[in-house]
Amino acid sequence: MATVVNMPRLSDTMEEGVVAKWLKSVGDKIEEGDILAEIETDKATMEFESFHEGTLLHIGVQEGETSPVDTLLAIIGEEGEDISALLDADNSSEETSENSEETSSKENEDEKSSDEDEKSEAAEIPEGVQVITMPRLSDTMTDGTVASWLKKKGDAVEEGDILAEIETDKATMEFESFYEGTLLYIGTQEGETAPVDSLLAIIGPEGTDVSAIVENGGSTGKSTSSEKKSEKKTDTKSEKKEEKSEKKTEEKKSSNTTNNNNGGRIFASPLAKKIASDKDINLADVTGSGENGRIIKKDVENYTPSTTISVETPTPASSAAVPSFSVLGEEKSEEVKNSQMRKAIAKSLGNSKFTAPDFSLNIEVDMDNAMASRKTINAIPDTKVSFNDMVVKACAMALQKHPQVNTSWKDDVTVYHNHIHVGVAVAVDEGLLVPVIKHTNQMSLTQIGATVRDLAGKARHKKITPAEMQGSTFTVSNLGMFGIDNFTSIINQPNSAILSVGAIVEKPVVKNGQIVVGNTMKLTLTCDHRTVDGAVGAQFLQTLKTFIENPVTMLA
Repeated sequence: MATVVNMPRLSDTMEEGVVAKWLKSVGDKIEEGDILAEIETDKATMEFESFHEGTLLHIGVQEGETSPVDTLLAIIGEEGEDISALLDADNSSEETSENSEETSSKENEDEKSSDEDEKSEAAEIPEGVQVITMPRLSDTMTDGTVASWLKKKGDAVEEGDILAEIETDKATMEFESFYEGTLLYIGTQEGETAPVDSLLAIIGPEGTDVSAIVENGGSTGKSTSSEKKSEKKTDTKSEKKEEKSEKKTEEKKSSNTTNNNNGGRIFASPLAKKIASDKDINLADVTGSGENGRIIKKDVENYTPSTTISVETPTPASSAAVPSFSVLGEEKSEEVKNSQMRKAIAKSLGNSKFTAPDFSLNIEVDMDNAMASRKTINAIPDTKVSFNDMVVKACAMALQKHPQVNTSWKDDVTVYHNHIHVGVAVAVDEGLLVPVIKHTNQMSLTQIGATVRDLAGKARHKKITPAEMQGSTFTVSNLGMFGIDNFTSIINQPNSAILSVGAIVEKPVVKNGQIVVGNTMKLTLTCDHRTVDGAVGAQFLQTLKTFIENPVTMLA
């Protein structure tokens, strides 16, 4: 089904964009993450990548043309697909918009005198004041949570300074200022969630009264924000930014550190410091699990202070009495606000669990040959392959032989994917992310290993992009490294199946009629019964077992 791609809003103040250059032409094949075009905003010229795959069927804005945000930019779909209805709908929308503008113009003329009387009541933006709204930092973001403010009311702000850390449904991201001045107002406090485009902050000359703007929620009267934006210079001299860069680096470092009991510095994330402050926890008593011992959110949340226990000794007069133990402590419960990532996980997995009729199949795999093969492969200099890499490769090869598993359910059709993109679940501080290995079946074991390590590292350090987490056709979840023998995962829709991988266990096994010591691993395949039947799932597992037990078949 064709997808309409609208002109994106690539900055918080962007109202329209100019297509500087198209990097794809009508008829070209598009993959997720491909750069479609270079778009000029009010700030800079930026690359715009596709979040969809298919064929570029239509270009709505030609090179050099200007178009408002959210208007038709392009259409991506299946080759030869009829998109006339989408184009008609867009034309109809434009006509309606033009008619609305004409009507609005007439009404404005009729009510001009009334507007003049009410002009004094509207909140006009004073000279030099900039209203900052909650930015849309990912394509699926509808609201954001302020994890931490790195500036406080009254602070001087320079262009490029980091104002706050904002949690989206994908990750926690730094939000920088495009303006300079004084931070006059903060509209969304730390820990609070606000919709995209709602009032986030106001920056302007020190001492400026912005109460009227605040009362109107950041909206303006006759003097619109776009008029003020157009008056502002958006090109910043490189020399000025270079002079500020060192200062900004030092400020950022200081915002992430504090002192321990010995006077030394403790590295902690802004969110960890905020939670520690709220819970009255001394960061010097907390052990950091982040990079270089940096204290992160989960370290503070999992910190438990020692509890004092006193024992009452029975008196001599009642030597037969039972001693009374009194635990000195308090019963306490706290509500911790759910992060945007946890909300997204809950929504996605909830929809999957409650809409897909799933079932699970279990199988046990002999890992002796796999262990020997891995040892041989890793003996090669600069080569590193994990058991999980071998499982991912085996899944890709099994999916080629069982295309029914490499599908997605839609209400009226089952989508058979010709490509194989395997998602690999990665645990991060605040939940679970699924980086996607594109065209896994075409990659070698060592290529898969290098790609998994690269994407997993990005995920754990919150550097992964939305495009690197989209488009999976099958998912692998491995808890073997945590000592879990067997478990069942929830399907990562729109996939039709997910494989749960347990630990390799040494135990007695029967080989050639003799009981010997062997190494086995349990696999669980959870399937969407709408697309995958029991027999199909069982056949897939048998093929998967054959590949894993005979690794040489994966090297061809």
